Amino acid sequence: MDLIIIGLLGGLITGISPCILPVLPVIFLTGGAQSARYESADGIIPARRSRPYLVIAGLVLSFTLVTLTGSLVLGALGLPQDVIRWAGIVVLLVIGVGLLVPRFEQLLEKPFLWLPRKQVQNRGSGFGVGLALGAVFVPCAGPVLAAIIVAGATGQIGIGTVLLTVSFAVGVAVPLLVFALAGRGLVERIRAFRMRERGLRIAAGVAMIALAVGLVFEVPQLLQRLVPDYTAELQQGLAEEQEDALGLGGLVTDENRELDNCTNGAQELESCGAAPSIRGIQEWMNTPGGAAVDLEDLRGQVVLIDFWAYSCINCQRSIPHVVAWDQTYADAGLQVIGIHSPEYAFEKDPANVAAGIAGFGIDYPVALDNDLSTWTNYRNRYWPAHYLIDAEGVVRHISFGEGHYAATEKLIRELLDAADPGVVLPPPTDVDDTTPELGSTTRETFLGSSKDVNYGGEGRYGAGTTTFDLPEEQPKDSFALGGTWDIATQYATPSRRGGTIRLDYRASEVRMVLAGAGDVVVRDGQGNRRVVTVEGTPRSYEVLKGDDGHGILTVDVPEGVEVYSFTFG
Repeated sequence: MDLIIIGLLGGLITGISPCILPVLPVIFLTGGAQSARYESADGIIPARRSRPYLVIAGLVLSFTLVTLTGSLVLGALGLPQDVIRWAGIVVLLVIGVGLLVPRFEQLLEKPFLWLPRKQVQNRGSGFGVGLALGAVFVPCAGPVLAAIIVAGATGQIGIGTVLLTVSFAVGVAVPLLVFALAGRGLVERIRAFRMRERGLRIAAGVAMIALAVGLVFEVPQLLQRLVPDYTAELQQGLAEEQEDALGLGGLVTDENRELDNCTNGAQELESCGAAPSIRGIQEWMNTPGGAAVDLEDLRGQVVLIDFWAYSCINCQRSIPHVVAWDQTYADAGLQVIGIHSPEYAFEKDPANVAAGIAGFGIDYPVALDNDLSTWTNYRNRYWPAHYLIDAEGVVRHISFGEGHYAATEKLIRELLDAADPGVVLPPPTDVDDTTPELGSTTRETFLGSSKDVNYGGEGRYGAGTTTFDLPEEQPKDSFALGGTWDIATQYATPSRRGGTIRLDYRASEVRMVLAGAGDVVVRDGQGNRRVVTVEGTPRSYEVLKGDDGHGILTVDVPEGVEVYSFTFG
């Protein structure tokens, strides 16, 4: 019952949040058009009053199925994860054109007999529009769906997950149904509307085409940035209840339930249950013949599991400590295992990971967790994250994020001594802790359209080719673009004439994740100039170091170079 209540409340909050603004005109006009009357050879045929409900029913059904099973089905078929969203956009576009051009609608009739496409026409059900809307607006879900998405992506879907998903979808649908019925009620009360079915069809068609085009250019994201999220506090209030219900960030199972007993960065050893297994690994590196590593075979040894990603700046500052521990304590019985869990799509490429391993001087085994199976099995949410396991296979210490290095090393030494009381341990390692103070640096800045962060320029920032002008005034901790840029999902690249990035930052070190080929020119506020030669697959390049405090960088990027992100230390 708690799951149903949480789902309904989360859905209702999302249903009145800014994220549903783009769909409201379609919902309203659909309800209105469906109340108009259809003129035929048999006279005036009254509208079917059930059609607004069928639109919402289609939305609930597709929303639920896509959220729970979409990732698994597409993965099994080897298709991109956004193919369902694009299919929904195409369906909306086709329906919209059909509403505007009856002849086009007739041409489509035979191939699409399986699709109830005449949803805004008196003779149609509206179910198809609902199916399309549910597909394209899955990414618009609020935080209550975080645990459901993890469950769907990993295939561990229980009755609780289904109940939460369905109740959430119903909660979202209730406000939308109110708008659909309001549109129908308006038409029923105004006699002139009731007899102008053609005009309402045109209006609904225009709204659907506008929605489809807006989704292509990510206009909903722009609206969400412009309109304050007046439901944020309500959503946050539900987040804690959701974490208790389904384990936000991972699925709670008997294998990982006791991990909650560990305190992040604790100074003393704790007992947090048997270590969850390492599973779903695409490939092993730094093992004989690429053989897999099984934690069961490591009983008697102390094990440190490090979740990382090679382009993550936080991981780059943490890895020197992990490498030093491996080099210092391997002979004393420590086994380090790296679990490479990608944040970017390019981090799934084994060649890119191998290059990162070589660059960091990593000799211990590394598992490519491209499907985040082990990440999920540990209910992890952080890059980096360290799990310290004793000789009996019990997790004794967890550290999320950077820092806590002295405490982690102290506990490594304690566990090594407990596993072999006669062991002679070398002196502790001496690696500088470069963890920035909280809030002392600009947050990681992404340039891809899927999660652009810290954009401080003028106008819309979204997918596609756009010409930008550097603003006269730019907010602190932000970037702006000059010139013509192609904004892709995960990176931005300039046109053949090149482009400029102006970065306002707080940090002593600035790095850029770049790919392609070309010379990137970096200039600071004092007139200093640095050339960074980019070549090959995406990796992190140092562009500034040793400049404590606030500054402004101007970066000239040539054609052929892809800019993924800025990271700060």
